[in-house]
Amino acid sequence: MSLETLPPSGAPAQVFFDRRELDQILRVYGRMVAQGEWRDYAMLGGKDAAEFAVFRRSGDAPAYRIEKRPSLQTRQGQWAVIGEGGQILRRGRELAQVLRVFDGRKFQVVE
Repeated sequence: MSLETLPPSGAPAQVFFDRRELDQILRVYGRMVAQGEWRDYAMLGGKDAAEFAVFRRSGDAPAYRIEKRPSLQTRQGQWAVIGEGGQILRRGRELAQVLRVFDGRKFQVVE
């Protein structure tokens, strides 16, 4: 491996979910799958943010995205749930608090 492929010292590591965070997210995901609301998911880690996207059907656009953006921790909070249209449904510093947006809500397709 050449030195050119290694990140420079002090460069931020890739953002991703730790085991505890992923456990909380997958608990919500499992509950929604059991209710028949969600069918698929995708995870993406990047330099600035990590994303957990959930889909109603495979191949559709994400119905919801759970985003971790550490650079916003001291401002609005590093966690956000983003809806299908790109609107932020909830933002905060604690993942459990942000995931409450899915509690007690009955998701239905409106025609």
